[in-house]
Amino acid sequence: MQWCFLINGPVGVVALGLIGALLRESKDALAYRKRFLQQGRAFDLVGFVLVATFLGALEIAVDRGLEDDWFSSRFIVIASAICALAFVAMIPRELSRRNPMIDVRMVATRQFGASFLVMLGTGAILLATTQYLPQLVQQNFGYTATWAGLVLTPGGIVTVFMMPLVGQLTGRVQPRYLIAAGAAICAYAMYDMTKVNGDLGFWFFATSRIYIGIGLPLVFLPIIAASYDGVAPDKTDMASALINAARNTGGSIGISLVNNVLAHREQFHQSRLVELANPSTSQYQNTLKQLMDYFTAHGSSLAQAQQQAFAWIGQQVQTQASYLAYVDVFWTLTLISLAAVPLALTLRNVKLGGAAAMAH
Repeated sequence: MQWCFLINGPVGVVALGLIGALLRESKDALAYRKRFLQQGRAFDLVGFVLVATFLGALEIAVDRGLEDDWFSSRFIVIASAICALAFVAMIPRELSRRNPMIDVRMVATRQFGASFLVMLGTGAILLATTQYLPQLVQQNFGYTATWAGLVLTPGGIVTVFMMPLVGQLTGRVQPRYLIAAGAAICAYAMYDMTKVNGDLGFWFFATSRIYIGIGLPLVFLPIIAASYDGVAPDKTDMASALINAARNTGGSIGISLVNNVLAHREQFHQSRLVELANPSTSQYQNTLKQLMDYFTAHGSSLAQAQQQAFAWIGQQVQTQASYLAYVDVFWTLTLISLAAVPLALTLRNVKLGGAAAMAH
């Protein structure tokens, strides 16, 4: 950790220096700032602190929740209370400001609000699959870190080619249809992953990631056109910031949700499988005898063979519980993706072929 700080700290300082030296605001931006100050508007410092506190406490709570056993932990209770208090104080504060840090009314509109929720779900799908697909193949299939990364590579290549194609489609097809199609493709990819079992190979996982590489660009680019529709020109920066915050916050919530589903469902399935592995049944006794015969034939004593057989059965129970828990994870992500489809269809039609809104 200390080495990371020593390396990244100077890099960050140099990056800030280069940004300050090379980037210059446009004349329009400078003119807008001058008009902004002449109208007597000021930076909403209190709103900024409330928003930062709300999001920061939320991130801490969802990141540490499973590790600290959620509300059994005093730390999580305090972080959640701070998050809730900051949110409750933020709403009336921002509603009463002439120039708020966050325009709550904009978030509450059908168009932008639906786009915000879709981006939350999209962020959850993107980050959760990026983290847990490599984890699955490394833990359950014995892939190295290199091969786990290669599983993601075909999807990344497809995404590169999809971006310009979706950019062309956005000017010809209503964003809500593209977003719904992208969410449906992501849902299919997650549903396909619910078939996970021990006999699957590299291309099963790579193909699933390819579907994600097709679906996500159909959401990311059109959501910009849809979310900016009806937003005043002087609020496009705020809209961009909110959409990016939705993606990042959705990713954090998605990873936390998947963490909890994976941990609790693995415990659930393991307890159920242990109930089925009853030593009094003939199936268990036959399996135990076959295993002991196998280990004995390979040089183990009778006592050693029995211990090895018990260990093998326990390992199989744990492995199957893990597979079933990942099935539940992918079902959860399937439902999140499907929920974005009706939300996308509630968006209104936008004017096609106009200038693209600037966002990042």
